[in-house]
Amino acid sequence: MSESGESHAPVNAFSAYAWQHGALSDAFSAWTDDVSAGAPGTTHFGYVHDGAVRLESDGRAWTVHAGQYFCVPGRFALRARNSRGVLMEHGGWRGLFMIGGPVEHKGRLRYIDRCSDTTLIQPVRRGDPCLNLLYFPPGVVQTAHTHPSDRLGLVLSGHGTCIARNGDDDERIALEPGMIFCIHAEGRHYFSTDRGDELRVLAYHPDSDCGPTDDDHAMINRTIVDGVSARNLASIRTRDDATLERS
Repeated sequence: MSESGESHAPVNAFSAYAWQHGALSDAFSAWTDDVSAGAPGTTHFGYVHDGAVRLESDGRAWTVHAGQYFCVPGRFALRARNSRGVLMEHGGWRGLFMIGGPVEHKGRLRYIDRCSDTTLIQPVRRGDPCLNLLYFPPGVVQTAHTHPSDRLGLVLSGHGTCIARNGDDDERIALEPGMIFCIHAEGRHYFSTDRGDELRVLAYHPDSDCGPTDDDHAMINRTIVDGVSARNLASIRTRDDATLERS
């Protein structure tokens, strides 16, 4: 019961999706066949789980193999070549085109409870979406936690368990390679692995609270005029006008 006296249904923390071609949720889809998607003002993040896919965009084409990921703004097509993978759509934002990978085995940044992560696709500006690798070593029991927005995920390898507050009760969900899932915003959950198992997960975040800004980025901070960073020299700073690229 809230302070206003209204009752609210419990938040379901975890949803799993079967492998099928097409939309899985509003922002999440999978492919097992050819895809034509995208529109001006949208950006898609993608990951190739099996096989290889031909990515076509803006009159050019690239072959993207299993274990690789990509970010493509606007319209694009995928020629599946007996592959399968996942797509995450972000509307009202234009990302930077990129193809990366293959994904490393472990993360490079410390996370929580001995886990680690790597930001595979960085926020272009602070607040932008990002794509991440999460690594869970053997014998981990995470601290229960929530996230302020959805986390769209794919189990890359290994085995583990998600203990998720679905409704009023905690549910134990076995995590297997190739499993597609969503941790819903504000859903209480944690991950665990047995002593002989490790777990690797691809996780898409639709937002962030880190990344560069006009007043804080590597180029402006490390441009020095007579010992003073250009960050602190308003007289020479580029003013905001129509020539700047905006996402």
